[in-house]
Amino acid sequence: MKQTPFTVKHIAAGAKMAGFAGFNMPISYSGINDEHAAVRNNAGVFDVSHMGEFILKGEGALDLIQRVCTNDASKLTNGKIQYSCLTNENGGIIDDLLIYCIEYLAEYMLVVNASNIEKDWDWISYHNTGNTVMNNISDKTCLLAVQGPNAAKILQPLTDMDILDLKYYTFLKGRFAGIDNVLISATGYTGAGGVEIYFEDLPAGRAGEESNAGKIWNSIFEAGAPFGLKPIGLGARDTLRLEMGYCLYGNDIDDFTTPLEAGLGWITKFSKSFTASEYLQKQKAAGVDKKLVGFEMTDRGIPRHDYHIKDAEGNLIGRVTSGTQSPTLGKAIGLGYVTAEFAGVDSDIYIEVRDKLLKAKVVKLPFIQ
Repeated sequence: MKQTPFTVKHIAAGAKMAGFAGFNMPISYSGINDEHAAVRNNAGVFDVSHMGEFILKGEGALDLIQRVCTNDASKLTNGKIQYSCLTNENGGIIDDLLIYCIEYLAEYMLVVNASNIEKDWDWISYHNTGNTVMNNISDKTCLLAVQGPNAAKILQPLTDMDILDLKYYTFLKGRFAGIDNVLISATGYTGAGGVEIYFEDLPAGRAGEESNAGKIWNSIFEAGAPFGLKPIGLGARDTLRLEMGYCLYGNDIDDFTTPLEAGLGWITKFSKSFTASEYLQKQKAAGVDKKLVGFEMTDRGIPRHDYHIKDAEGNLIGRVTSGTQSPTLGKAIGLGYVTAEFAGVDSDIYIEVRDKLLKAKVVKLPFIQ
């Protein structure tokens, strides 16, 4: 398995480690519920350096992005970010991603899922028929997500950039914790506020010194010590994102689900032509056969990935894609695809758990406000 520059830090902090997308990643430290509460109520640090980053530069950069992504990236200006996705010829989602506009028309950064780095790179490269220069900087880029209502307050003393007033889906670039060329953004995957910190992991200049990764990690936890800042694993990241109804690639969206089926019509813009735009326009006109919905369990039981969803008569109407016991709500919640007739809010559905049909109700997302 691949290691991130913070692997030694995780092990030293007592993390339970496991493989994720080919990387040795921390799953939990003090426990998922404790870490979940820390992010919702205070702040926590996630190592998400396994994510992929591509730089697209040159006169054809925007045109390339427009042709492969569903959202309209022409709306981006310097310092703005957009959520989008790549689609195949059949409308399936190759990946969901973030587009950072570093310099309008000239330079963009795409942030993709760790499990899809090679697939995404090959797909975008195949469609790069112009003069766009592509650079895969995934292996040398560190990414820490400091999430929670106190995150920006904890980090502000480490930089001259104004991150306290950083608007949602925007970014700044400057000096942070004594390191230059650090990019700080506000996108979030937890619904708790906070920022993401991107930087290159340059090695230590002298023996005994920490690398950039070590310096920034240590600086963040020194600044956060008076606030009780905690390291957080991927287990709590999953429960946090699920409470917000955010999709996880490979669970809730994949190559065989379309943005319209996944409730991502808002990032599917037909004002331009992109891969599968004609297919998706026809699907929109005809109406989708299945929809991704959020549901809360009425009966006691926890829904899990790939559990069957049935109607009151026991007919198969869909499947669960994500499910957990919500630490915030104290009840079991989930996401899943159901046939369109059962997708309305308050629809009664049944989750098959160990040959029993447990009642659930379709609810409006997100699960928490």
